[in-house]
Amino acid sequence: MTETRKLRVFLCHSSQDKPIVRELYQRLNAEGWIDPWLDEEKLLPGQNWDMEIEKAVETADAVIVCLSNTSVTKEGYVQRELKFVLDIALEKPEEAIFIIPLRLEDCNPPRRLRLWQYADYFPASGREVAYKRLLASLKLRQDSLDIQIYANILNKNASVGELPDNKLGVKTISFGKMEYVQVPAGKFLMGSDDIEIASPQFEMDLPYDFWIGKTLITNEQYERFAIDDGFSFRTKNGMESLPVVDVRWQDAQDFVRWLNKIYQADLPLGYVFDLPLESEWEKASRGTDGRIYPWGDEFDREKCNVHESGKGNITPVGMYAPYGDSPYGASDMAGDVWEWTRSVYRKYPYAESIGQTKHNVTDLLVLKGGSFFNLAKNARCAFRNRARAENSSDNLGFRLVISPKK
Repeated sequence: MTETRKLRVFLCHSSQDKPIVRELYQRLNAEGWIDPWLDEEKLLPGQNWDMEIEKAVETADAVIVCLSNTSVTKEGYVQRELKFVLDIALEKPEEAIFIIPLRLEDCNPPRRLRLWQYADYFPASGREVAYKRLLASLKLRQDSLDIQIYANILNKNASVGELPDNKLGVKTISFGKMEYVQVPAGKFLMGSDDIEIASPQFEMDLPYDFWIGKTLITNEQYERFAIDDGFSFRTKNGMESLPVVDVRWQDAQDFVRWLNKIYQADLPLGYVFDLPLESEWEKASRGTDGRIYPWGDEFDREKCNVHESGKGNITPVGMYAPYGDSPYGASDMAGDVWEWTRSVYRKYPYAESIGQTKHNVTDLLVLKGGSFFNLAKNARCAFRNRARAENSSDNLGFRLVISPKK
């Protein structure tokens, strides 16, 4: 009998491995069809620790056992937890994917876990491949249990909340080992009569299709460029999926230059990687109906990372997908971090059709999207911030577009 729910996944881990396990939890939770269980997220004050963990393991569809040199050698709670997981596994069919060992570093799995094939969630350069293999195993488990993909339920269950207009029909395409979504040519409403610095609202026409990054550029993606160009930038463990911040406008342009050098030949003829124009960014975030936020006109703190969401810091890219996505499937276009554009900040409406791309050293450049530090009103699609090219901060990053060479 088909069930309509999320796949329940328990994360067994040592407390010393919490940072990387927390990042894994956030990634799994953002998938939309997985309900991961992590103690710091699920346990409430006053609940019995042992009872709730045993209940979570008993009801789990799969258990990811996170292994490190600390967890495999340390006596105490994690070993008791693992023993209980193994006891539950004995009740499952032999062919069932229930226990998934995941090595966080080079270590020897406990003898009792050697029956199961493990995956390596290290080094950082191979983590994306490992994550996709992990998702493939969880998908097999889901299929074996005849659980309907959770995203398909959303239209039947209004209490869950509505997906953006694209539902789950967004098709992503990979360029330069990064995912992009397509934004079609045509007119859209830009600006807002209710926002002084983005007033008056006017109709803008972008006469070409373009692609925009599904997510912000991450630390891991930026590190590939830094290593290749001889920079000292390195990603700390557990921060690979966070958006890169503290980048100046020229740093972002150097990243663009590097991508074009290596991957431009793979792009459609006449197209290049670039920072988005303000108009490209705004259309990608709000579609053609002039909506206030990427998902619609009503603010929802569960769909973005802004001050009202209570996170207090940046979160991994795609954490709010697909619920907070734009109509074209771009994630995190409201909140998390401000985003550089290549447009000069000036009053509306623009005199030309697509905006200004060249600037002087004294010019201010447009920032879009708001950040975790800012109020929701600053994360409205039409809202505009600005900064000089030499500025950088811990809540300022960027995403790219693939658009016609200007």
